[in-house]
Amino acid sequence: MGRPRIARLDRERIAKAALELVDRDGDFTMPDLAKHLNVQVSSIYHHAKGRAAVVDLVRDRVVREIDGSSFERLPWDEAFSEWARSYRAAFSRHPTSIRLLATETVRDPTSLSVYRAPAAGLCEAGFPDDHILAVITASENFLLGAALDAAAPEVMIEADATTPDDALTRALAAAPRGPARAEQAFELGWTALLSGFRRLLHEVHE
Repeated sequence: MGRPRIARLDRERIAKAALELVDRDGDFTMPDLAKHLNVQVSSIYHHAKGRAAVVDLVRDRVVREIDGSSFERLPWDEAFSEWARSYRAAFSRHPTSIRLLATETVRDPTSLSVYRAPAAGLCEAGFPDDHILAVITASENFLLGAALDAAAPEVMIEADATTPDDALTRALAAAPRGPARAEQAFELGWTALLSGFRRLLHEVHE
């Protein structure tokens, strides 16, 4: 009987395995990744030169579905909203990756392309160079929080039912539940943020 076939190791397989560990544990070590792949650590190094390179592969796999193509065909604010929704959706699928990826430098080409599209769109809209990164970062901060909220439990806050006249208790009773709660919060927050960006753009050109 021949040996069982083992899938050929490549960067895509490494990325998939590392993301599985991140989805499960929030992080990974190279020995754990090697064990998950049923290979030696040295075999991974043939394809990724160290842990930082594997993190880049994980980021690439998470962000590849973020779509910046709308900046080529829509007004900047509509395109920015489409980009924001695809960004939130991508990280909502992998919420435990946020802490890992948010603390590592972005350097790989795929991840940089996620930022190039909005940067070009904001520049074309007239945002000054020294404002563009701040606008993207402020948006990203909100979107990562919104992605975490999308994965939150259905009930995040429980108030004391014996105080029905309390403002928080009434607000909780009136709020949507489950995914609708997160959607409402996202739409309200993004609308407010985008309104602020529009006002900023108007002010810099007064």
